[in-house]
Amino acid sequence: MCIYVRRSTDDEHQPFSLLAQRAALQKYVKNHPGWVIVCEFEDDASGATTDRPGLKKALDAAKAGMYDVLLVYRLDRFSRSVADLLDLIGTLEAAGVRFSSATEPVDTGGPFGRMMLQLLAVFAEFERNIIIDRVKSGMTAKASKGQWAGGTRPYGYLVDPDTQRLVPHPDEAPVLRDIFRLYTRDRHGTRAIATELNARGVPNRTGKKWSGHTINRILDNPAYVGDIAYRDILVPDAHPALIDRDTFRRAQDIANARGDVQTQRAMSDSDYYLTGLLTCPQCGQRYIGTSAKGRTRRYRYYTCFTRTRYGKHATCTAPRLPADDLDRMILKALHDFYTTAEPVLAAMIERAQAQRDSTSNDRRAELTAIAHQITSTENAIDRYHTAFENGTMDDATAGPRIRELRQRLAQLQARHTELETDLTSQPTPPPPGTVARIRDHLSTIMASGSATERKAAIEALIAEVQLTDQGLVPVFKIPNDTTMPPPETDGGNPKEPPVRTMVRSVGRAGLEPATEGL
Repeated sequence: MCIYVRRSTDDEHQPFSLLAQRAALQKYVKNHPGWVIVCEFEDDASGATTDRPGLKKALDAAKAGMYDVLLVYRLDRFSRSVADLLDLIGTLEAAGVRFSSATEPVDTGGPFGRMMLQLLAVFAEFERNIIIDRVKSGMTAKASKGQWAGGTRPYGYLVDPDTQRLVPHPDEAPVLRDIFRLYTRDRHGTRAIATELNARGVPNRTGKKWSGHTINRILDNPAYVGDIAYRDILVPDAHPALIDRDTFRRAQDIANARGDVQTQRAMSDSDYYLTGLLTCPQCGQRYIGTSAKGRTRRYRYYTCFTRTRYGKHATCTAPRLPADDLDRMILKALHDFYTTAEPVLAAMIERAQAQRDSTSNDRRAELTAIAHQITSTENAIDRYHTAFENGTMDDATAGPRIRELRQRLAQLQARHTELETDLTSQPTPPPPGTVARIRDHLSTIMASGSATERKAAIEALIAEVQLTDQGLVPVFKIPNDTTMPPPETDGGNPKEPPVRTMVRSVGRAGLEPATEGL
């Protein structure tokens, strides 16, 4: 026997506190001879989700065979969603565990109990929806009175328990004003401000490190000028302002101006050649283009997204890479590869063809077997549907199994499509003259091409750039008949993009010339 208790709010407002539920369940167990409580689990979270640590532990214990009955005080303590409830009951039944309620006629050990389970689950979900509507109405009413509607308080403020209005936080308010001062007077960026606060050891509202995203949300919050904004309600001067309206408006103007610059940079395809091609080996995030302004010039870098967002105090310590050097080295490695690409590509394609031929029989056999499994799975789903419609199987049993079969069917169909594509595609060498045209095109753009043309060539011809202990390793794509040099121009304007996109990446063996170490 295992008991599970849950509450959504604090004991003061919660009629079913953890202590009260536990006492009631223990008394209920004592009245049933032979029942013994072997484990207890609890949660302090909403029943609208199954992502609860106590619930996960209870399910894991069930799968481990630690108990045979899971007892709750009321059904809504377990879940307030019909779909989630049926999934949870299916998990328990698969582990051979019955579900029972101490205050309701619910016991999945019998048909009547399972029927009552589904009926009560519908009412529990209906009650939850009613509560949500009432909460929204209450929050709207509070906001219309100039009170804090609820939820997470803004940094720099506390919620007065008597008036329910925002009041300045004695420790956070000075930091909040400093954030706006750094942004509007000193013109620091959001990431620079986050780095500065982290360097000072100042935590954010949740006690964690600052990020540029958090700073950006603060700069856009009208609560700091004294306004309450909730849904379609706006109440000006509802509480003491931490920032005057001129400063707040100036912050919005700066943010909009910087946003336009960032949008223009994002639309430009010539700033950074390797955007999207570099992955941080430490945290797995992409490298993005960044820059720093020196006394005489602008320095360009590729920086891990994690470090860019959280500053030098981020957990990821991957180094910045000099973009100018890296762009030049990768472009040179691409040109060097295509000076001797024909024999390397021929050897790689010959090996791919031999490997494909040697395994084609196995893949065809697998394709046939998967086709039979797809048919069998579809028939099984139909049988469960028929049993449910005829009333010989309830949804608590049929529902979880149907979901499992549908997931399995999707996996089989994906593999079937993959095999069909693999069997019908044949590795072929580039058409005659393709490599030579690409080589001539690369020579031209390296000598006199624009940044846009160089970036387009790298995007079309390189699949990724790997960061390894030995250095930077570009992985090239295999060119095909759609890979063309720049088309003829008409009045200086190209009719088509300078390099078209290609398909298929070259494998690792022999086609990854490492660049010079950085």
